[in-house]
Amino acid sequence: MMFERFTNEARAAVVGAQREAKREGSGEITPTHILSALLEDPVTTTAAVLTEHGVSADTIAGDLREMRRRAGLSGADAAALDALGIDVEEVVGRVERAHGEYALAGGRPQRRGLFSGHRPFTSEAKRVLEQSLREAIELGDRGIGTEHLLLALVRRPGPARDLLSARGVDHRTVSGEVGRRGDTR
Repeated sequence: MMFERFTNEARAAVVGAQREAKREGSGEITPTHILSALLEDPVTTTAAVLTEHGVSADTIAGDLREMRRRAGLSGADAAALDALGIDVEEVVGRVERAHGEYALAGGRPQRRGLFSGHRPFTSEAKRVLEQSLREAIELGDRGIGTEHLLLALVRRPGPARDLLSARGVDHRTVSGEVGRRGDTR
């Protein structure tokens, strides 16, 4: 029932998240797959907001590769460990020298999906979709657009929010930009 409230662009982003998961070889759709999919359609308000803040499909893809290489640790996680005297890059480097590139990620990222057909959403990705409904309601919007998905991503803790906040994209910024632009695509 909630999916019926999604705009065509938001539906395309959800389908794009499934494509991204397949491309990556993941059996599940995560919030980071949703984030990657939001950048597929450059004419949405969401893509424009992200682009203005230096977030592109290429930068997100690079950030996600590095995060996977570090066994899922974001840049913020690595900085926190560094403050404790743990050099994550040194640890990753030693593991990769001994066991090969992307050893902490379970091997090199796949270029083609290992699974075919439907991929379920992780519980966190489901929470992002649910939060997008709350974001739309809070803004008084009838439909759920890509901007609501982005607002949900920056509100929910996790790697997608960490990647965006490292680039200065947070809930306040997105809310302001969406309000300023006034269009909901």
